[in-house]
Amino acid sequence: GSIRVEVQDELSRPVGGRTLEDCPEIYGDRIEQVVRWKDGSDLGKWTGKTVRLKVQMKDADLYSIRFR
Repeated sequence: GSIRVEVQDELSRPVGGRTLEDCPEIYGDRIEQVVRWKDGSDLGKWTGKTVRLKVQMKDADLYSIRFR
């Protein structure tokens, strides 16, 4: 299966550079995987702000999410 992740603001609007289209699909069985978008993986711009994550999965299971 595969997974893609989108970052949204508190009103469920996608934030620039962190849309599903900007996120390459993640394939395979992994215990740990960094989500990346076209311009990287940094989410520091949204530290302290309310965000939502939209996770698109195709024949996949997601067990946990961790922010570092």
